[in-house]
Amino acid sequence: MELIKKLTSAFGPSGSEEDVANIIIEEIKDYADDIKRDNLGNVIAVKKGNGKGKIMYASHMDQIGILLLEIEKNGLLRFATVGVVNPLSLLNQVVIFRNGVCGRIMVENMSENKNVKIKDMFIDIGESDYEKASQKVSIGSFGVIKSDFIVNENRIITGALDNRIGCFALIESLKRLKGNECDAYFVFTVHEETYLSGAAVSAYAVEPDMAVAVDVTFSGDSLEGIRTVVKLGEGTCITIMDDGLISHPDVKNYLIDTAKKYGIKYQFDIAKGATDGSVIHTTRAGIKTAAVSIPLRYMHTSYEIVDMKDVENTIELLLKAAIDYKK
Repeated sequence: MELIKKLTSAFGPSGSEEDVANIIIEEIKDYADDIKRDNLGNVIAVKKGNGKGKIMYASHMDQIGILLLEIEKNGLLRFATVGVVNPLSLLNQVVIFRNGVCGRIMVENMSENKNVKIKDMFIDIGESDYEKASQKVSIGSFGVIKSDFIVNENRIITGALDNRIGCFALIESLKRLKGNECDAYFVFTVHEETYLSGAAVSAYAVEPDMAVAVDVTFSGDSLEGIRTVVKLGEGTCITIMDDGLISHPDVKNYLIDTAKKYGIKYQFDIAKGATDGSVIHTTRAGIKTAAVSIPLRYMHTSYEIVDMKDVENTIELLLKAAIDYKK
């Protein structure tokens, strides 16, 4: 739990993933045969085998954030979102900037505003004018939504589980991996919430025979209105199709067969949204790619929820798939 808390607490909106990368590198340095950071900031670690093919797992390090656009005369801040966010989920939340300055997100004429839009929202950091506010923050500053870390038996409730929990799954899989004959690449990508560029360049560099994007997916067992059969606690999710990828049948079937072989609990996912897999599979001459996801409630909010049983099933699937894979 401590590692998950450390990962989810780290500051890391798209384009500012350095803190997360440093935590990951420190955590895996004694388990990987080689670790490097590429020009965009991706962390690429490899556990070498006997040269019988290359498998690549990819999880993104970045989280949803905000970008400061304007400081008004009255000291209030206007902002844009970094990644896709429902404006309603931001209302009354606390933003924390990298330098530790905090502010509350509000909306103009709240009692009358029935259609909340980002352009009508502002951040109040408690200053009375432009001069005082500009001494604390500047245009172009990045921030994230502040959250608590709550453990409720098997379930974790906090922000940035999208996708620090996927990063955790890769870290644990790498730590436990022994006896693999393929070269197993564990890639922690940047910019997934914005441009997917991290996955594109890292896949180009690794050029694996098979790739799996490891992320989170919407759970349909709450009242937030997400229509999916995916449920918390019912196992890892093997994606059939999402908005950016139809999982390659060879990879999808290999994951299903592996799960059945080792008694790993799984469920199928036909997902809204996309993962790093949407660009990995079109890299170079094409890479056989699928996605594996951890069910999550309230995505892109400060209080996302995952079940650790699903996380453990995801780790086991990735681990066994890497051990058994041969080209």
